[in-house]
Amino acid sequence: MKKRLLYILLTVVALGVMTAVTLLTQGMASSRPCRDVTMTVLDSSSVKFVNEAELWRELGRWPAQMKGSRLDDIDIDSLERFLRAIDKIEWTEVNIRPDSTIHIEVSPMRPVARIFDSHGSYYINRQGKKISAQARYFMDVPVIQGEFTDSFPAVSILPLIDYIASDSTWNKVVSMIKVDSPTNIMLVPVFRGHLVNFGDVSMFDDKFRRLRNVYSKILPAMGWDYYDTISVKWNGQIVATRRNKELPKVKYDDGADEADVDLSTMLTAEGVADGQAIPGKKMETDRPMPGEKPAQAPAKGDSSTKKEIKKP
Repeated sequence: MKKRLLYILLTVVALGVMTAVTLLTQGMASSRPCRDVTMTVLDSSSVKFVNEAELWRELGRWPAQMKGSRLDDIDIDSLERFLRAIDKIEWTEVNIRPDSTIHIEVSPMRPVARIFDSHGSYYINRQGKKISAQARYFMDVPVIQGEFTDSFPAVSILPLIDYIASDSTWNKVVSMIKVDSPTNIMLVPVFRGHLVNFGDVSMFDDKFRRLRNVYSKILPAMGWDYYDTISVKWNGQIVATRRNKELPKVKYDDGADEADVDLSTMLTAEGVADGQAIPGKKMETDRPMPGEKPAQAPAKGDSSTKKEIKKP
């Protein structure tokens, strides 16, 4: 029992000594001047949207002011808030190291699309957070043109972007996406001259299968600039509108003489209704011909109509 109590007492004393040493070390360290400020950008992608040089530029005079200052006089929390306010940064953490240096770790935003609307352009990440587009921050990502709202955010187009990116053929064919409405999403192909109305973000396999038939069978036969819009928005259908909307002119001979037309060839016969005809036979009908004046009854006293009476 005594050994057990002695063991507990020694453990408590050891913990107390360690705590005191730690506090003393931290106090001594915090009173030392800052030797340097270092940074690590946690970005494994091959193309860097945010690099270390640009982040040093964003920090401005912060590093110069921290070097040489007492570590306990440096406001680490304010530095973290400043970094998190930069829309190119997704996450950051600032620590004071035992060697009296301040180390900054940064996880940058990863844009997945660039949006162009009536107010300008910006990038978005997978969570839909906006990232301002500036000349020194550029990344080659899919381009979307359109107006978006809270009920129809730009992030709702990402499933279509992911599908296109996963297919090597469509990733080369589709140059940008133009959004007129949630049900009228237009694909702009690299082939100039037409747009593809994709409808909404649904039935990817079926719609792209029909579109593949258009490019492999229809356009090679009709011509690549014959249609200006090709729609696959309706289930099981391909609807296209011609580029040339003018209807073809009908040629006719307007020099025919109506008097040369023999109306007597408009004949009727047994089993044929009045007004109907079969070629080659006289019409047998009491109805007057079109334009023909009806026969007039002879006037009274007209001698030309009297019968000749023979004398006995």
